[in-house]
Amino acid sequence: MRTTIDDLLARARTRLERFDPAGALHAMHAGATLIDIRAESQIARDGTVPGALLIGRNVLEWRLDPASAHRHPDSPALEDRVIVMCDGGYASSLAAVTLQELGFAHATDLDGGFQAWRAAGLPVLPPAG
Repeated sequence: MRTTIDDLLARARTRLERFDPAGALHAMHAGATLIDIRAESQIARDGTVPGALLIGRNVLEWRLDPASAHRHPDSPALEDRVIVMCDGGYASSLAAVTLQELGFAHATDLDGGFQAWRAAGLPVLPPAG
């Protein structure tokens, strides 16, 4: 029996304690790392969240895995709280579960993504340029 994307997403979300925007901001103030996996075009259109670590979805695992030669110097430790943010809160759920499989036990995502963050009136830096 084939798994649909809806099935995959629902199964992934059973493993996550997702944050709403205010909860994510509070977690960031408590030391969590917010990782923005949006496409460059989305970042150029909408701006960024202050303090977020920008890592494209296509290289996320390589930039975060402690065993990777391509690890980002600001990557969180395996025991740290990691909150993944995409544009609408879908791809981030799948990415957060993948990070859990890499050993980031406290990886989760932002429910509603960047669009929910902005709609909540939380800080956003305007696009560069």
